Amino acid sequence: MMAHPPLVVLVTGASSGIGQSIANYLGQKGCLVYGTARNPESYGQPEWYTLLALDVQQSSTIESAVHHIVALHGRIDVLINNAGVGITGPVEHTPLVEIDKVFDVNLKGPIRMLQAVLPHMRNQGKGLVINITSIAGSMGLPFRGLYSATKSSLSLVTESLRMECAPFGVKLCTVAPGDYATNIASGRYHCPVDSSGPYHPQYDKTLEGMNAHVHQGSNPEEVAHLVWKIMQTKQPKVHYRVGKPLQKAAVWIKFILPDTLFERLLLKFYA
Repeated sequence: MMAHPPLVVLVTGASSGIGQSIANYLGQKGCLVYGTARNPESYGQPEWYTLLALDVQQSSTIESAVHHIVALHGRIDVLINNAGVGITGPVEHTPLVEIDKVFDVNLKGPIRMLQAVLPHMRNQGKGLVINITSIAGSMGLPFRGLYSATKSSLSLVTESLRMECAPFGVKLCTVAPGDYATNIASGRYHCPVDSSGPYHPQYDKTLEGMNAHVHQGSNPEEVAHLVWKIMQTKQPKVHYRVGKPLQKAAVWIKFILPDTLFERLLLKFYA
């Protein structure tokens, strides 16, 4: 009996954090994994996957990486859009250039990847795309509104793409993590807030809480386990959530409670 060839997987943002955990885990499971980083030479080659140069804001780097993989293997079976950036601050004071950047990376970046990879999956007659969103994308959070908006937008785009791509055998879903112990806080853009401004000290207190939640977060390998499980599923669901029970439950609580009551709970949580 002929063995199935290993799945060819492309994971963006695989130099650290959740993306690194996913790439490592899938490589150990026998997949041919290609991770991406803007400057892979800064990290060295990992043991379980190949790190390629790719910037989700630069279409030329995307086309080069995709062409390289397809030239070697003739296909890309799974695309995991994980690359992203964080942003915090009062919406009122956040520079528009930073708003443009976070949407360009977190929303347009995955779309650029999809536009490069989907033609190959369509020609193959099959493929799987997993877009890494966030539980924060299910609700507006104080001083995280712009980040939440990017992840919410990607979630809705995924819903549309699922229906558009269904006739071609290409499946899509989202995985929304809660807080995990990664270095996302170190690379996050923090809008500067004047100590005499109207949002001080609320913003500082909220930011301290955000960072504490990340530091106390779970092992990101939990996300990798879920991704592998989805890859073994014939008919993936639209949305998956992974994280601590309270974080996952918050999504359902929002839909059950009146809006103003849920808002009061959030304000109390971030107080």
